[in-house]
Amino acid sequence: MTGAPASAAGGSSGARRAATSPAGRPRPGGTPGGEASRTRTPASGSATGSTADGVPGGVPVTGSTSNSDFHDDSHDVPNGEKHDGVGRDGDGHPARGGKIAAAAVNQASVWNIANLLTMLRLVLVPGFVALMLADGGYDPAWRSFAWAAFAVAMITDLFDGHLARTYNLVTDFGKIADPIADKAIMGAALICLSVLGDLPWWVTGIILGRELGITLLRFLVIRYGVIPASRGGKLKTLTQGVAVGMYVLALTGWLATLRFWVMAAAVVLTVATGLDYVRQAIVLRRQGIAERKAALEETQS
Repeated sequence: MTGAPASAAGGSSGARRAATSPAGRPRPGGTPGGEASRTRTPASGSATGSTADGVPGGVPVTGSTSNSDFHDDSHDVPNGEKHDGVGRDGDGHPARGGKIAAAAVNQASVWNIANLLTMLRLVLVPGFVALMLADGGYDPAWRSFAWAAFAVAMITDLFDGHLARTYNLVTDFGKIADPIADKAIMGAALICLSVLGDLPWWVTGIILGRELGITLLRFLVIRYGVIPASRGGKLKTLTQGVAVGMYVLALTGWLATLRFWVMAAAVVLTVATGLDYVRQAIVLRRQGIAERKAALEETQS
């Protein structure tokens, strides 16, 4: 007998049958079993495909990856390469400078309008101090100019964060410089008022101690999560700004009495919101420790 073995013949004919549909038409993509072909664009790392008649259970073989929804496609790409926009070498490791280049593309320019407003607020701090202490610190005209500088600083504080979030202008410089500028202008105003005898030192100590303490607390619990800004904290900031602004002006009569009560409300809000942030930090830390412990136990089991 000179014919081919049955297994070989069956294999070749089976392959032809697998590559064609029952009507003799080629299956989609020409893949055995009618599995949908998958194409991947290197730029976006998206996987696309069409559902074939021969897929068991009629499950579509489609999918896509995006920056907002992480998808591990290491089983689909040779060497475990992930399409994250970072160039990789032959071993699947990130190419030198690849991540830096990708970060540079996503990072907004430092010289944007939000950061410029923050820089302006930093520059206003020494100018405010000079105006506040000019001519002994009790001249109504110089105090009015100092109030104008303080008001501009407070207004820019409201706008720079909004602009950064709305137009995607958030930068590492802004994250660091913005809170520094906020506390610098407020601290300068409080210290100047206490030096001039217009505001008791204990008020300055409570406000500045709270601000510095909460900032330090945020850094201590950052490994477990971020403490969000509360409505009470925003109201505290607004009340502090109004109260300090009224003390910067040389007010007399009923306006001087009014500013005392506004400052009293600011002090109460400062203490209350500070205690609330401490509570949030304790809860956040406990939750973080519990989650890490549970993850460790699951890994060991």
